[in-house]
Amino acid sequence: MEDLIEERGRDPIRIMLVDDHPLVRDGLRARLEAVPHLRVVAEADSGPDALALAGSTHIDLVLMDITMRSGGGIDATAQLTERHPGIAVLILSMHDKIEYVTQAMQAGARGYVLKDAPGRDIVLAIDTVMAGGIYYSAALARQLVRPGAPQSEPLSTREQQVLRHIANGESNKRIALELALSVRTVETHRLNIKRKLGIEGQAELIKYAVEHATLGSAAPGA
Repeated sequence: MEDLIEERGRDPIRIMLVDDHPLVRDGLRARLEAVPHLRVVAEADSGPDALALAGSTHIDLVLMDITMRSGGGIDATAQLTERHPGIAVLILSMHDKIEYVTQAMQAGARGYVLKDAPGRDIVLAIDTVMAGGIYYSAALARQLVRPGAPQSEPLSTREQQVLRHIANGESNKRIALELALSVRTVETHRLNIKRKLGIEGQAELIKYAVEHATLGSAAPGA
């Protein structure tokens, strides 16, 4: 996490807006670009266009609508997170039903914000997600059973390796060196581990790693 914080201190968070309403995108762009560390670098009005841009543009985070004329944002989220695991997806939707939230998170989204939320909440959601956390609008959080409940999705072999190194107290740079990965890739694995396990904080991740990874039971049901 230290590496991510240092990196964010140097570079702005690069954002893609995905919504089929130009006025919505214009309003979001104006709000986000008023914040010094946020930069909108791409816009798309459909899932397919977003996937194409994600492959050709340096993007850190996608603000994704759910309901679009040319395809659903949940399907686009699943494809995007599979093809580009280093890109975070934050859902921004008018739908406040829990089933939408559940489907979005299962697809790989790292947060869900309602479109009627104050602008400052959207900025907070972006910062929370990029720091490795999970964010829900307050109206949704009140409806949810604790979102940190463990999920059934198992950790990959590589994620279990990273978790064992975390249990040994190693930094991202050290883990990257040991596993012949980039620091960014290690940080992505950390984020995915926390998402799959329903863990939000760094201290909770380390505690889980110490209790489970060294015993060879890093994944639920493993």
